[in-house]
Amino acid sequence: MLSCKASNHSSSSPFNKFPKSFSTIFPSATSAFTTYASISASLMLLRSIFNDLIPYPLRKHIFSAISSLFCFFSGKQTIIIDQSDGMEPNHVFNATELYLSTKINPNIKRLKVSKRIKDKGLSFKLDKGQRITDSFSGVELKWRHVCYEVEQKGNVTEKRYFMLRFKKNNGDLVMNSYLPFVLKSAEMIENEMRVLKIHTLGNVRYGLKFKWESIKLEHPSTFETLALDPELKTMIVDDLNRFIRRKEFYRKVGRSWKRGYLLYGPPGTGKSSLVAAMANYLKFDIYDLQLENIKSDSDLRRLLLDIGNRSILVIEDIDCTVNLPDRGHRRHGQDKQLTLSGLLNFVDGLWSSCGDERIIVLTTNHKHRLDPALLRPGRMDLHIHLSYCGMHAFKVLAANYLGIEGEHRLFGEIEVLLGATKVTPAQVAEELMKDEDVDVAVEGFLSFLKQRKMEEDELEKDEASKKAEVKESRELKIEHKYFEKDEASKKAEVKESQELKIEHKYLEKDEASKKTKF
Repeated sequence: MLSCKASNHSSSSPFNKFPKSFSTIFPSATSAFTTYASISASLMLLRSIFNDLIPYPLRKHIFSAISSLFCFFSGKQTIIIDQSDGMEPNHVFNATELYLSTKINPNIKRLKVSKRIKDKGLSFKLDKGQRITDSFSGVELKWRHVCYEVEQKGNVTEKRYFMLRFKKNNGDLVMNSYLPFVLKSAEMIENEMRVLKIHTLGNVRYGLKFKWESIKLEHPSTFETLALDPELKTMIVDDLNRFIRRKEFYRKVGRSWKRGYLLYGPPGTGKSSLVAAMANYLKFDIYDLQLENIKSDSDLRRLLLDIGNRSILVIEDIDCTVNLPDRGHRRHGQDKQLTLSGLLNFVDGLWSSCGDERIIVLTTNHKHRLDPALLRPGRMDLHIHLSYCGMHAFKVLAANYLGIEGEHRLFGEIEVLLGATKVTPAQVAEELMKDEDVDVAVEGFLSFLKQRKMEEDELEKDEASKKAEVKESRELKIEHKYFEKDEASKKAEVKESQELKIEHKYLEKDEASKKTKF
């Protein structure tokens, strides 16, 4: 019995329920890897077929529908904030990116970090695919930064958007309170962190449009250090102040809130420095546009629509940067080329209303070369002539470079020479930088002016001599011409006299012949 019970106990033991080998339950490593590879290959094949047969817009709608279905059953609501709204940048996207950068915490797995040379600290932003949780009035709000690529005509463009998810019953709070709070917070952060930037056109085309790239604007030029006539300087500052405070006036009279300035004059007279001083005074960014990089009017429109408000658009040396076909030579398919009409349409046409508080500055060394259509009021509202250095501009430069406040014993002689020579502020600055000793630098500049005056006098003598030679040559040509006329007249008289003699001779012969017959 004991042996029998022992046998029964042994047969009913739970250990006997397992097979002798685990191979009947768990496959080998080779078999498992083969199965995994087969499944992965099948999934990749299905994905490839799905992507090839179903176009991207349809795939996007399918994924959106599936996501909406999950959101419906989950009781969540989603808001998508795209990077752009049609052709314009989406201000809500930029504000969200700036606001979320202040919510960075150590729990985020992947961040983008940057620091410019003169920035005080590091700058952190969410990398693509990363999530962050915010709270507002006790409501939990989940953000996600999404990036994806779109291929169009062989060009790959990166698209970005922020996705915000929250409970449906908090929809009113989010849309009416939270999002306005994000915009206001971003505006305050931007004002506190505002750094003036200069934007230029990138070397690479992203997709079908160009992209602005920026660096910190650190140009030290101000109206206090600018070598300008005081009356001209006051006029420019007053005009800028009047433009800034007249937003409602521009809206009332039905005009776009923009202002055009034409800066013209010889090279080295401070046109670029004036633009920098305007930017520093108004706290406006600068967008430096080189027209030779633009191939068509449509490219120009896309680029100019990306310009932010409170900015200065600068096109330097517009008379020689690119040869713009004028409005009288519009050819078929003209949107495929850059034309003067395309530029004028943004300066003063329908597209000029796309943006507020903008200043457009054109510079040229030769005003007379520009199309009159570009110069009329409404396009270039104020024409500013920057000429050679006068005494007041010299005193400003002497104070800036040498620290001279008031008068100097050589200023009287310098004033006389400045009135008799043509010297640009750039040349004056270069001469004043040649020595740190004030007296040596001023004496050196006086010597430079005297040498310059001698060169100009010699040049004037040469010009006068050339003019005298030209005048004498013209007089000789005129005299020779009259002489040739006299010679021709004499020859004509001699010829006429000879013809009369011949005619008289024939008449005599006829008379003699008649007498012989009778």
